[in-house]
Amino acid sequence: MSAEFRIAVIGGDGIGPEVTEQAIRVAEAAVAKTGNQLTWTRFPWGTDYYFEHQRMAPPDFLDQLATYDAMLLGAVGHPEVQDHLTLNGLLLPIRRRFDQCVCLRPAYLYAGVESPLRNKAPGSIDMLVFRENTEGEYANIGGRLYQHTEHDVAIQTSVFTRRGCERIIRAAFEQAILRPRRRVASITKSNAQGFGMVLWDEVFAHVARDYPQIETESLLVDRAVMEFVRRPESFDVVVASNLFGDILTDLSAIIVGSMGLAASGNLDPTRQHPSLFEPVHGSAPDIAGKGIANPLAAILSAAMMLSHLGLDAAARLVHRGVSELLQSHGPRTPDLGGTATTDQVGQGVLERVTQLPV
Repeated sequence: MSAEFRIAVIGGDGIGPEVTEQAIRVAEAAVAKTGNQLTWTRFPWGTDYYFEHQRMAPPDFLDQLATYDAMLLGAVGHPEVQDHLTLNGLLLPIRRRFDQCVCLRPAYLYAGVESPLRNKAPGSIDMLVFRENTEGEYANIGGRLYQHTEHDVAIQTSVFTRRGCERIIRAAFEQAILRPRRRVASITKSNAQGFGMVLWDEVFAHVARDYPQIETESLLVDRAVMEFVRRPESFDVVVASNLFGDILTDLSAIIVGSMGLAASGNLDPTRQHPSLFEPVHGSAPDIAGKGIANPLAAILSAAMMLSHLGLDAAARLVHRGVSELLQSHGPRTPDLGGTATTDQVGQGVLERVTQLPV
């Protein structure tokens, strides 16, 4: 039986609209081959909207998004608008309102892509980072006192709850069960942050007892950064706080070749609310409008969306299309050493998806 899904699209800023349109083309083709349908609704929110209305989206934007099955976001950010205004005006409210407590960010070394780390074989780096997504260091609790004076004081408070720690850590273990290596690494800084991250460590140990078949390790973040470079093959599922997960996944993206391959999903595991899918690379204003942005991260984010919606056959088609494009040294953008345009890369994936059997 065929199904139809309603997708909210926020192209956003910079290269966001460029790469998002390629993701839509590919996802639509893959879903059509499986007999299903996607209906896209585009919303003109972002910094262009901000320049006109002094806010990133209308007051009821969260109520509007609540009616959709999923969301596909391009990017937010503009050199003339402070980042805390763009993030807190659009992306972070979405994560909090829809309780998207899991930010899932895979890093996989594809055949045909060279890691900046020497002698890394295709598939040897294959990790899933589970980033806590609604509290921690990004809780945005605090304030300013004596602002814009020599006595200016800023207080920024991290928030760690037992519930918040347990649900992201348990989600990581549940995924590890499904993977061949069955390993989970927890990343903290509990030697210096003796309250919130000690709680995290305690919850990790507590949850680990429920999964005796899973091998575990717990690393301080400074060591984890080193080990991501020294032994990236050893990592399978990684679970980290909001800040540490954000930083580590920029590193994991680079060691598998490019930020242009870094996909992500902001997930409500309960599926009571819509989840949001986006490339990690941001708005990249330095190359916006030049037609050279890599669309593969957006395309892979769309594949994550399809999988989350239960359209697994279509998601596999998209992954195979990307994999075959890279393995065959098809068109690639400058970040991967090529000269192709955004459209040429998107077209290359689209052609392969169209030709592949379901």
